Amino acid sequence: MAQEAVSVIGRNGMGKTTLCNAIMGLLPAMGGSIRFGGTELVGLAPYKVAAAGIGYVPQGRRLFTSLTVDEHLAMLARAARGKRWTPTEVYELFPRLADRKKLSATSLSGGEQQMLAIGRALLLNADLMLMDEPSEGLAPTIVEQLVATSRRLVSEGIAVLLVEQNLSVATAVSDRQVVMVSGRIETEISSEELLGDADAQRRYLGVESLEDAGGIEGTGG
Repeated sequence: MAQEAVSVIGRNGMGKTTLCNAIMGLLPAMGGSIRFGGTELVGLAPYKVAAAGIGYVPQGRRLFTSLTVDEHLAMLARAARGKRWTPTEVYELFPRLADRKKLSATSLSGGEQQMLAIGRALLLNADLMLMDEPSEGLAPTIVEQLVATSRRLVSEGIAVLLVEQNLSVATAVSDRQVVMVSGRIETEISSEELLGDADAQRRYLGVESLEDAGGIEGTGG
């Protein structure tokens, strides 16, 4: 999926976050194979999965409460696989972080924390960015920036695997959607087809309209 964005969608409790954790080695895979770039990921420790070229933006961000913005980025820059992304470039991408670089992560708004989580993952200079519900609880302007950032990554040759409950975000970022049902991949559908098929939206997401699935809006800054 080089230079492509793909979204994983499905109702709550269908196993989307479990999929992310299994890919990253945070949960043991119950069976099968997970391969990326010719590397078998099943059984690898999380740091080895990251070293294989996968950056992870987890649901809930999982930032270090005792570290400043600058310290978060400096720590990841030291562990980076290459120099495609640097802290300076992250600050250029997210100027709000530059204004808050000496503040602790806990003092940031939800949107700023998500920027930091994405910036932290970018510093690993991954070939694939795995993002789990990145738009959750964010204000519309921040969500729009998230969509633009995801598109930029794809344009620069970084693949994006997006787990997203917000259908508007998923279809804005990705041309195709992979649907999970009860821990299994049920089907694949193009974004264009899904947006035009109200029955598919009800069946796969349990929504009656696109507005029910979530527009590009949220609750935090």
